[in-house]
Amino acid sequence: MSLKERIVIGVLWVFAGIVFAMLYGPAILVAVFSFFDHHGSLIDPSTFSLKHYAGLLSDDAILSALSNTVEVAVVSVVIAMVFAVGLAYYMRLDKRRGRSYVEFVIFLPFVLPAIITGISLLTVFRELGVDRSLFTVAVGHIVIVVGIIYRMVMVRLEALENSQIEASADLGATHFQTFRLVVAPQLVSAMVTGALLAFTISFDETLVTFFMIGDEPTLPLRLWAMMRVGFSPEINALVTVVLVGTMLLAASGALLMRRSIASKSAA
Repeated sequence: MSLKERIVIGVLWVFAGIVFAMLYGPAILVAVFSFFDHHGSLIDPSTFSLKHYAGLLSDDAILSALSNTVEVAVVSVVIAMVFAVGLAYYMRLDKRRGRSYVEFVIFLPFVLPAIITGISLLTVFRELGVDRSLFTVAVGHIVIVVGIIYRMVMVRLEALENSQIEASADLGATHFQTFRLVVAPQLVSAMVTGALLAFTISFDETLVTFFMIGDEPTLPLRLWAMMRVGFSPEINALVTVVLVGTMLLAASGALLMRRSIASKSAA
């Protein structure tokens, strides 16, 4: 390796280090602040404790907002998953006509500015006389994330050989039996990936939620409201818990997909 190549690689490593520091540095600082008392940007090393985590457990407002957020995200992902997988499989069979138009309708809310999607949904619910609540928030999130799951599943379906589906039909299996016994086991990795991505988007969705929310705020809106008066030390503990939970969820999903790929290779 020449001197010029070493210099270029060294510069790239430095640049990558700066980028990673900017991305993950704030999260690390928040995690550190969750264990200590601090005054501005200075922490007191002698005050190490878990009292902020204990205080978080007694903060009913934050816990309620977190519970609402998780509830909406789980419901949104489950319903969007059922709809997206069913629709993708239906469109995959025999190359259904109108697929491009259906996909346009599904993807449009995701690619549109969130404020347009939020106002549109708000107008629809007002015309229908439906009060804003966690239900309307869940509907808004489903509209956004269904396209992501649909795309993940459709890409995996397109990779399947038609001979597998045709052989199942030749053996007398119905479409449902073919899906349950032949197709579904091969969609696990795509479904897990789509569900994790959809859950993440739903968890921190703010703008559409702002138009759909009623009297029960989600965590992003709760934190947004707290910006006017400042964050309590318990927020650092909450962010740390969410960060660790997200990392464990992502690691679990990656491990599940790895095992799925390994089992297919062994078979």
